[in-house]
Amino acid sequence: MNLYAKDRTILSALLFVVVLICNASSSSSASPSGEQSELWRPMPDQGWSPCLDLGNSPSLPDKTEGYIQVFLDGGLNQQRMGICDAVAVAKILNATLVIPYLEVNPVWQDSSSFVDIFDVDHFINSLKDDIRVVRELPEELSWSTREYYSIAVRETRVKTAPVHASAKWYKENVSPVLQSYGIAAISPFSHRLSFDHLPAEIQRLRCKVNFQALRFVPHITSLGDALVSRLRNPLWRSSKDRKKNVDHLGDMTNSHSRREPGKFAVLHLRFDKDMAAHSACDFGGGKAEKLALAKYRQMIWQGRVLNSQFTDEELRSQGRCPLTPEEMGLLLAAFGFDNNTRLYLASHKVYGGEARISALRQVFPRMEDKRSLASAEERARIKGKASLLAALDYYVSMHSDIFISASPGNMHNALVGHRTFENLKTIRPNMALIGQLFLNKSIMWVDFQQALGEGHVNRQGQIRLRKPKQSIYTYPAPDCMCHV
Repeated sequence: MNLYAKDRTILSALLFVVVLICNASSSSSASPSGEQSELWRPMPDQGWSPCLDLGNSPSLPDKTEGYIQVFLDGGLNQQRMGICDAVAVAKILNATLVIPYLEVNPVWQDSSSFVDIFDVDHFINSLKDDIRVVRELPEELSWSTREYYSIAVRETRVKTAPVHASAKWYKENVSPVLQSYGIAAISPFSHRLSFDHLPAEIQRLRCKVNFQALRFVPHITSLGDALVSRLRNPLWRSSKDRKKNVDHLGDMTNSHSRREPGKFAVLHLRFDKDMAAHSACDFGGGKAEKLALAKYRQMIWQGRVLNSQFTDEELRSQGRCPLTPEEMGLLLAAFGFDNNTRLYLASHKVYGGEARISALRQVFPRMEDKRSLASAEERARIKGKASLLAALDYYVSMHSDIFISASPGNMHNALVGHRTFENLKTIRPNMALIGQLFLNKSIMWVDFQQALGEGHVNRQGQIRLRKPKQSIYTYPAPDCMCHV
């Protein structure tokens, strides 16, 4: 059985046939209803627990050295990591942190601010014993705005911070600016603090921010709770009265079903236009798709794309190609997910639109997303706002029984770390193995299943200790977890 096909129509048909066979022949498929299978079994106690108590850390000095501003670009999860680093830098310098400024994302054109996404009162209160945080600068420093730094070179702006700078660098280069002007604005700031050679209290503070202080605004958590409840309620909707039930989702969410809440998995399809274009891979859309991606690459990167010197087969064998919706469907079936699985699709925009994921919906008919689970009225406050849409997906993902991402990325890394911290099951795709299996033109389905299962035995949420240079937000142990 050739699982590798450049024609996505063939791959869609193959996906449909494979899942039909699996559903018909497997008496031990991993349906979330009925007896609990190994796939859906929660992670066992691994002997690690969250450990954020900073102990007898010294109280805040009576006087602050000045104000720190940071300007954060990227998407929600990259900005989230930058916020954690900003708190750590403020602690290192004994400075007062101004609520970070989130740049407008050039891809999604989202102008959402910190207070639009995160509960600012909770953020400030959670950190009151660690650093000083203010919403705005005092009036005498109110000139220090994003617009101010965009029109000229300013002595108070620090734009030379190297990637993964040390604590020593900040003390030597930013402290003098604080002492001279009472304020320092660091831009750009993403990935500007090292993950290594920092005091234990600074590392734990970063995790405290990420896992405790950063809480989404109430309307996001409220909608997230409603979506989770609907996913777990097996009676919340039937195919015949979809529209009727959507109009009465609130009643269904608040009702108490006599049945045990069902289980659900979250699938993050990281298959947007940027990802597809930048990877230089072939995704089976034929000549028209190749021309469209080539044009986009030229427009955005002047033709320079990631690993473009390799052939498509070489890229796939190295695990450098994002998984398509069709390929992801084959993986889900091989892992044991069947057509009774409640699946939540966490993605902002899929390249190719609904047509690209139609095959996935056919074989997993209980797959839901924000549009199918929430009414237009409920979605009104987040419509067209990529950061809030991502925040809702993040929240639902943190409350799922299983999380699986189609390709590594910022959301994948953030959720791997957060779910590790909470000891939740998270399937981390072995991209190199998957690429090689798909390239095997003679592999049988049973062999594909076996190889995939063996290759992911220890990639389902098991604790992995952080290695030098690795992110503390993806690997919180041992810096922010205790071995008990």
